[in-house]
Amino acid sequence: METSRFLIDFNPVFLDLGVFKIHWYGITYLIAFACYWLLGRYRIRHYDTGWNDEQLSDFLFYGALGVIIGGRIGWYLFYNDVPLMEDFWLPIKVWDGGMSFHGGLAGVVIALLYFKNKTKKTFFQVSDFVAPLVPLGIMSVRIGNFVNGELWGRLTEKPWGVIFPQSLPTHIYPQNMSLERLHDLNAQGQLLAFARHPSPLYEAFGEGLMAFIVVWLVAKYSRKAGAASAAFLICYGVARFIVEFFREPDSNRGFIAFDWMTMGQLLTIPLIVAGLAFLLWPKKTA
Repeated sequence: METSRFLIDFNPVFLDLGVFKIHWYGITYLIAFACYWLLGRYRIRHYDTGWNDEQLSDFLFYGALGVIIGGRIGWYLFYNDVPLMEDFWLPIKVWDGGMSFHGGLAGVVIALLYFKNKTKKTFFQVSDFVAPLVPLGIMSVRIGNFVNGELWGRLTEKPWGVIFPQSLPTHIYPQNMSLERLHDLNAQGQLLAFARHPSPLYEAFGEGLMAFIVVWLVAKYSRKAGAASAAFLICYGVARFIVEFFREPDSNRGFIAFDWMTMGQLLTIPLIVAGLAFLLWPKKTA
């Protein structure tokens, strides 16, 4: 009989330079931006997008600012409980962790509005071009969440359940316990009751890989303005809403509606509604 589960003990540091450290989580964002660039260049060269390399790189700059600033502010507004007066610099302490997808998306939308006015493009000419370039980046960042052992899932007896050390109660995994000892406890079967769904990987698959396939095909074959943008919002929204049933609610939020709905699900509903509205947009061609 199986007595152990996979225990997440990845080193979160990609490169230790002494003065500062480069974390894998930061690398996943660089991979996300690289996916945007490479896929964008492919679309420019193989499809009639109306974009050029200069515009691609320009929006990468604005979009990256939107993701980082918006993501951090979104985390502060939606998930943080520390008053601003207690730590005035908290909203910009990105090195302490804490990013919100919905805040990042809001930042990207602001960047999109600025960029469309600058280039004289329509909203959908920008959003439909960018939408297929995003999901693989989301997949990369979700894998980074898994490497960090964060955003863990709910308890499960499924054989693919994993052990998130940070989710263990302190009497099981005190701060002074070594990872070697934790591995011993896992091998002895003493951590089976604490196995959890690998929810970051579920999100990487649904919000990332599956969304990429759907949105890319819609962008390739549909001529309706807003179709690719709608596909992205609906795919991400539905995937996130479903995965939240397997993801442990934030400890400082819990269930915030109907005794089952999480903050992530509540914030996702407007995305799905917006996606459906885009599909009903009267203009038929891009």
